[in-house]
Amino acid sequence: MQTITSRDNSRLVAARKIIAGKDRARILVEGRRLVNEALRSEIEFDECFVTSGFDDDQLLVNVANRCRFVGEMSARLFHTVADTGTSQGIILIAQRPETSLERLERCLRPATLPIVVMLNGINNPANLGAIFRTAEAADAAGIIVSKNSADAFSPKALRAAMGASFRMPIRVDAGFGDAVAWARSHELLVTAADVSATQDYSQVDWKRPRLLIFGSEAHGLSSDELASVDETICIKMANQVDSLNLAVSAGIILFESKRHNQ
Repeated sequence: MQTITSRDNSRLVAARKIIAGKDRARILVEGRRLVNEALRSEIEFDECFVTSGFDDDQLLVNVANRCRFVGEMSARLFHTVADTGTSQGIILIAQRPETSLERLERCLRPATLPIVVMLNGINNPANLGAIFRTAEAADAAGIIVSKNSADAFSPKALRAAMGASFRMPIRVDAGFGDAVAWARSHELLVTAADVSATQDYSQVDWKRPRLLIFGSEAHGLSSDELASVDETICIKMANQVDSLNLAVSAGIILFESKRHNQ
């Protein structure tokens, strides 16, 4: 373990670029639980930062066995690279997981649930990460994130996903039309959730493999995008409630589809 004493240390400067979104090749993983989730995955570790006196020796050993560099520093210095106000004293810098279509394709057949989730124009990283976590829990085949969405691997999205981002096949920066074309080439029915749809999500044959598309809470999908899908579905609501949180909606639909595939 090496000691870091300066805010201008090149490793700390590089870590702050990740938080600022200026380094898209690596990710910043903060906190004991999320670091443990990273250890369960196959992502490549680069370096680790801990506060002086960090007291989880076993976690540190496990990380050091996969890490090229471990640096120790004061709590004051550590907070210059932390993304949370109440950090747990450990940060891991790792390579961004593979986000190729090939990885997604490899996971289509083994998945219990024949659903690929597409998130289109989702600019809230917490919602994005929460849906990743839900999709993994429902055993979806994978996730496609559109070009105009939040960074799927930002620190906030990673925290909300609680490790799902390390394990789920995720394709990022996808064009809407390209994703629809890809789905049809793999015999996936293209289904979009839309508040104006007349078909309730419970009326769908969820045993059919699908690309399941969710648009943003603010804008949903455009008329052109809706015109390009095979079907639209909704969650019918009572008491004049006109919408649900996006992650809640995704959870309701994904677990209904999971129920049909058990």
